[in-house]
Amino acid sequence: MGLSFRDLLEGRVLVGDGAMGTLLADRGVGYGHPYARANLTHPELVEQLHAEYVRAGAQAIETNTFSANRVKLAGHRLEERVREINESGARLARRAVEEAGERVLVLGAIGPLGRPLAPVGNIPREEARALFREQAEALLGGGADALLLETFTDLGELRLAWEAVRDLGAPVLAYKTFVEDGETLAEGLPERVAREISGWGVELVGSNCTVGPQRMLGIVEQMSAVGPVAAFPNPGLPQLVEGSVRYSRDVEHFARYGRRLAEAGARFIGGCCGTTPEHIRALSEALRDFRPRKTSVALRRAPGDLREDDRRDAAGPRSELAKKLLGGGFPVAVEVDLPRGNDLSGVVEAARRLRERGADAIDISDGARARLRMHPVAAARIVQERAGIEVVAHMSCRDRNILGLQADLLAAAALGVRNILAVTGDPAQIGDYPEATGVFDTDAVGLVHILSRMNRGEDLAGNAIGHAPGFLIGAAFNPTAEDLDAEVERLRRKLEAGAHAFWTQPVFEMSALERALERLGDTPARILLGLMPLRSARQAEFLHHEVPGVEIPEEIRGKLAELPPQDAPRYGVEVARNLLARARPLVSGAYIMPPASAPELAAEVMEALR
Repeated sequence: MGLSFRDLLEGRVLVGDGAMGTLLADRGVGYGHPYARANLTHPELVEQLHAEYVRAGAQAIETNTFSANRVKLAGHRLEERVREINESGARLARRAVEEAGERVLVLGAIGPLGRPLAPVGNIPREEARALFREQAEALLGGGADALLLETFTDLGELRLAWEAVRDLGAPVLAYKTFVEDGETLAEGLPERVAREISGWGVELVGSNCTVGPQRMLGIVEQMSAVGPVAAFPNPGLPQLVEGSVRYSRDVEHFARYGRRLAEAGARFIGGCCGTTPEHIRALSEALRDFRPRKTSVALRRAPGDLREDDRRDAAGPRSELAKKLLGGGFPVAVEVDLPRGNDLSGVVEAARRLRERGADAIDISDGARARLRMHPVAAARIVQERAGIEVVAHMSCRDRNILGLQADLLAAAALGVRNILAVTGDPAQIGDYPEATGVFDTDAVGLVHILSRMNRGEDLAGNAIGHAPGFLIGAAFNPTAEDLDAEVERLRRKLEAGAHAFWTQPVFEMSALERALERLGDTPARILLGLMPLRSARQAEFLHHEVPGVEIPEEIRGKLAELPPQDAPRYGVEVARNLLARARPLVSGAYIMPPASAPELAAEVMEALR
């Protein structure tokens, strides 16, 4: 590039620009408009705003391309115009700089993709790299001096973006955003993040968005322990006024804290959402005579140069069920259906009897078949407390976004529910409220990943959550799946994400189990064999013909049809018991699913273990 970023930082603080999206909205583009499209539809306005920031004192400006990646543009049917929009964004910024005749850098802005990456979401890592690189190449082709990776919440996604662009020959700046949370500062997350990012070899590490200048000060104080940093706060918290988002117009407060940010070690300071040329003009004036203390501008650190206390060890599962399962025992979990309503007395009594008959844990599903039932974590706490037996709480992705899932898992940890079975969940359309909206921010693989992160003492954003909960992470596996290869591959993905053990769908014949185990090969998966003691021919017909993923041999269905109704449950128990006895050397435990009206049948199946 024509200018050296390091030279610009030497002996002074570099002033950046402010917001573009909120300013475009204020100038008539309209809220909700894909702001990057303005590079094509309102090019004169975009160039004018860049010029206003340069006249206000900005020494580096960002292209109007923060959301100009293929994923976000697809939401507006603009995915085929990625290159055009990004090249135009860089050219408009470059033209504004050249016409002003100022020595100003053009930074090609790249934000997160806007959808979770695998394993939490469904964008593979290699695809994500290709999407970031596509945008970066277009920005450099349009004349950007450097690349700016900004407003990343997920450090893993930021790392992917860096890997995608690091060999393009341009300097790279990388910013993580932090929530407005004093605990984040108390736990030292900003310093840990700065140490990790600086180890990659970026030109400058920093933070932007989310917080106002006062909270940004605490973040910079920690990050600057690693070296000079960038700081681009919002002017304050936003508010909705007559359908439009509004931010603080107190430019003096923003400028005053801008100087304090410089004193704390920020060497590149500007504004994010809600800031205007007036904010930048006041900031530029406040920093005009500021000279930082003489420090090295060697921003890069050797890869992996992290302090020992920055590393976090994963907490292994700590429940009694986990100890038995992982210690070579043969635990038995029994599913007990929750009733409609809030009376759990029957569930507690059934759990107590099953504990006395030898069950190690009770399984409580999370609204299976999309039926309205009590929250599984609340039910688990009640059963554990009143029946004296551990519970495996199923957790579905259907009803909760990523925020809600993590909140419920924090509650589970606080309530002492240590066994979680991660399931994607049945679609709402088949249940009690077919008009309800399924969330599905992630699936079971992503939820396993979230549980594994929590077992390392952190949430998805890297924030400390307190003591690592030590969850036993369970997942589902269907040995009789129609596409067994795909099912085995999914099991491997769950194992990779951190699953400890797998609860299977009900199995009714030994050959089906043996085929699945053969397909797994040497995959180190602990399997709890699913067993369902059938109670009638009608139930068997329904499960076989109408429930996906369940196969019951014709021989068993025929035998049930021949038996008198009173004798059918005894035969169902016999089938399950014989299968358990034969399969015991091949699996790690049993998962028994008795009829809701007859949980005692599970105890009869367990007799096979004696």
